[in-house]
Amino acid sequence: MEAVIPTELMVSTKRIHDFDESSNDEGLSTSLDMLEEHREIVTIREVINKQKISKYYDKRVKPMSFRIGDYVRRNNEASWAENTGKLGPNWEGPYEVIRISAIESYILTRLNGERIPRTWHATNLKRCYI
Repeated sequence: MEAVIPTELMVSTKRIHDFDESSNDEGLSTSLDMLEEHREIVTIREVINKQKISKYYDKRVKPMSFRIGDYVRRNNEASWAENTGKLGPNWEGPYEVIRISAIESYILTRLNGERIPRTWHATNLKRCYI
């Protein structure tokens, strides 16, 4: 369907002259029938694009893993151990990895042997060289 301005109704134009209501209704019903198929095509295209983006991202990600005995620093935003403000340090530590509890999750201790209360994911840790 297209909008028709009042001037086109008063002055006969080619578009108004060639208008046929039955073919217009048939065209609308065809468009509605094709709508579901068009949506499926768009969904398939969206999935393909997401797979390409995921492949591009995964190619550049470097997985972090630590071994028992490694020294790490902990992200201050994740731990909320200190409220240092925006100019404070972003990383705290060093800590030592004493156990691997799950995939990319680690149990840490301070250097004096005091255990940190919960497990920490590798995204919140970075290697510390002492």
